[in-house]
Amino acid sequence: MTAIYLSLGSNVERYKHIKSALDALANLLGDLTISSVYESKSIGFDGRNFFNLVVGAQTRFGIAELSDVLKRIEDENGRKRSGPKFSPRTLDIDILTYGDFVGVESGIELPRAEITKNAFVLLPLAEIAPQIRHPQLQKTYGELWQAYDQSSQSLWAIDFEWQGRKISTQH
Repeated sequence: MTAIYLSLGSNVERYKHIKSALDALANLLGDLTISSVYESKSIGFDGRNFFNLVVGAQTRFGIAELSDVLKRIEDENGRKRSGPKFSPRTLDIDILTYGDFVGVESGIELPRAEITKNAFVLLPLAEIAPQIRHPQLQKTYGELWQAYDQSSQSLWAIDFEWQGRKISTQH
């Protein structure tokens, strides 16, 4: 089994698609470690605010197979791939890390650069894996978050429930 971290995002019917993604991931991967759900403004285009979170899990899938399964979950949630890269999304699921793998496999560069670039990825990752080391930088996600310019992107935790349990609370 390999430890993975995934980022999830949606700015179209956000509650519906994030809950659907969590259902699909739980069915696929079993136990999930789930961060708080954060709301943030869209980056790169003018659009509705996003919900973002990070999920940790264990998988037997290889990177390519995992990517294919995640794309299928996105497609089942109405993801349109024909639009511009920065556009509204029903659901976006990205592999952030796959164990300690560093490199490119099946066109997927890991660890994903967004970890250190976007607060909506790094904060929830640091929340659920503060002592885990970035496989390339060898700093913990907690350390990376502390060093991050936290004034560069605004995000806030929201109230969110999934399968009858509170995932996050607004603060």
